[in-house]
Amino acid sequence: MINKAALLAVLTTTLLLPAAVVLPATANAQTTMASRQSPQLVVETISPDVPREPTTEIKISGSFTNTGTEALANLRIRMRYSSQPFAGRADMAAYQSGQGLQPTTWNQLSVPQVAPSAKAPWEFVSTPQQLGLTRFGVYPVMVEVLDPVGQQLAVQRTFVAYMPKDVKVPRTRLAMVLPLIDQPRRADDRTFVSDGLPGALADGKRLGNLLEIARDTASAKGLTWVVDPALLDDVRALGRAYTLRTKDKSENRPANAAAAKWLGDLRTALAKPPVVATPYGDPDVAALAHNGVDDVTETGIDAAKIVARETLGRDVLTDVNWPVNGLIDYDGLDLLSTGDVATVLLNPLNLPPAIPPVTTPDASATVESVNGPITALVTDTVLGEIIGAETSAPGAALLNRQRFIAETAMISSEPVTTARTVVGVPPRRWDPDPAYVTGLAKTAATLPWLAPATLDAIKRGKGAPTPRTGLTYTDQDRRKELAKPYVGSVKRVAARADLTAAVTTEQDLDVFDLAVLRLASSAWRDRAETATPYVKQVGTAVDARIGKISITGTGQTQIRTLAGKNGDVPITVHNGLGQDVDANQVTVRLKVTSDQPDLLKIEPYEARDDPIVLRGGQNRTIRVPMTATTTASGQTTVTVQLTTADGRNYGKPVELTVRTTGYTGIALVIVGAALLVMLAAVVMRVLRRRGTRRASAATVPPRRASAPAGTES
Repeated sequence: MINKAALLAVLTTTLLLPAAVVLPATANAQTTMASRQSPQLVVETISPDVPREPTTEIKISGSFTNTGTEALANLRIRMRYSSQPFAGRADMAAYQSGQGLQPTTWNQLSVPQVAPSAKAPWEFVSTPQQLGLTRFGVYPVMVEVLDPVGQQLAVQRTFVAYMPKDVKVPRTRLAMVLPLIDQPRRADDRTFVSDGLPGALADGKRLGNLLEIARDTASAKGLTWVVDPALLDDVRALGRAYTLRTKDKSENRPANAAAAKWLGDLRTALAKPPVVATPYGDPDVAALAHNGVDDVTETGIDAAKIVARETLGRDVLTDVNWPVNGLIDYDGLDLLSTGDVATVLLNPLNLPPAIPPVTTPDASATVESVNGPITALVTDTVLGEIIGAETSAPGAALLNRQRFIAETAMISSEPVTTARTVVGVPPRRWDPDPAYVTGLAKTAATLPWLAPATLDAIKRGKGAPTPRTGLTYTDQDRRKELAKPYVGSVKRVAARADLTAAVTTEQDLDVFDLAVLRLASSAWRDRAETATPYVKQVGTAVDARIGKISITGTGQTQIRTLAGKNGDVPITVHNGLGQDVDANQVTVRLKVTSDQPDLLKIEPYEARDDPIVLRGGQNRTIRVPMTATTTASGQTTVTVQLTTADGRNYGKPVELTVRTTGYTGIALVIVGAALLVMLAAVVMRVLRRRGTRRASAATVPPRRASAPAGTES
């Protein structure tokens, strides 16, 4: 039955609308004109959400807009319905797409004329009793606009759920999972490579809208947030002075106050709801597993715990994981289990029922990993699409909300005697309408057949679990992963970054852990070109840090002389990292090898086996003993290499030229000969002196004795 007052109001409104153009007289002309104009039909209200009494008024109202340039006349707006409920969700989907059973009973309004750009309101008021609704279920309702010859100009299909007050059903547990995931904006920790984050945080933009939802649903039941800590970390870095580097141009920028406020507001909004953290950066776990990058996933889980606590001021769940698109294979699952993941959110295509079910299966299932069984929560595709639906078109929010009510009612009206759990997850990087999502959360809390639940509160259903086939991961799924060449470039950067970790003080997170995780993000799927500047910047930062621990004073143009057959050659190791920071203390070893060991031998020296420990800004000189194996003069190249404790080369080797003179042996001969000559000269002189004295004594005559005085001779 049509409400007469509403009909009178509609007719009065439409009669008063001005007619700008006189319609053609023929039906064919009318049809041609209508096809050109694409009029707009909008359903604006459906109330109440759930009629519980046979006499409760059900009001369905909206408007019809003539979007063409010519007036429309003699139109009919008709509401079609059925007194038979849908038998299952598949029938609902067929009806929604225009297939399957369509309602045949109808009520009708007449609209004499609608001018160009004019809007004609309409309203239908009925009761469950008048519509023939008698039992708990979901019923089709269709509103259409017909031209004078009965051709359909516009149509909207929707649903009405009816639940008599005396009906009792097991409440379906509904978990709504809301992702807060973006793309990495920084390369290394100090450098932003994208300038898009400030705009995304603004009111009315994607991340601004997600914050608004978090604030407005802070006390709502049954919501679980999935947050990438890398996003929170990027926002935190934006709230401080930072560097933006684009196309080889660097710019120092001041702290962004709006970013700091966004993070503070989010911290307040997420103080109570359960929060699941993705591994830091939301890495593409499947791609990493298939390319032999096994340690990044576990590092990402550990990093998520630390960064989420620092930015949100609370502990988060890291034993729950939502793979990209809800798809994972056993290789990826094994990586997750190694990181202590106990629950995964999976797409029903990834873990399908062994036999197509007649009713909606419980979300809980079990899959086996290398570390034992893991709980799988299989999401509901339709509910996820409804939560993440595009609602910018007029009336779209209302129709999607009504579909949400109908889908959950259909699940609960199925012939199942035990309570089940369903999980709805929108697309990973959705762009939601805050009012729409907030309205869904509040609606879910009021529906008499639902029991909102958070992920951490979900328990396995009491009934027998639905048999499932096991993980299904297709070649097409694999082709969507991060491409092998890109993962290879990330792997090479990660290997060099691991060197810097091997020589620095052990800490919770190594210097480039977070940067490598950002490179492995699932955000770069099909966007390798966008990610290339990030890889390049991180690689540059890694090489720069490696270069700061170096061997000094050993350029190829410098020659060290070994004065003699053996001696010490000094080699200085320099730590050019910043001073007074524990993380800048390094521990390295020194490896010196002779390129011609048959000419120059390297003797055992300090730091061959014992490490060299240097704080930031310090130098240390090592004296390396060397022995020439020949007395001839010459020169030999010596290679000096820094290594990690486990023997991996650190940085580039340095070549040192060592010249041997052989001076020591020659000098001994010369000195010995000189001593012999000197000794011979001394002996000759002594002998000569003795001979001279003897000759002088033989040639001198004897002296005569003198006579006494007065005596004659």
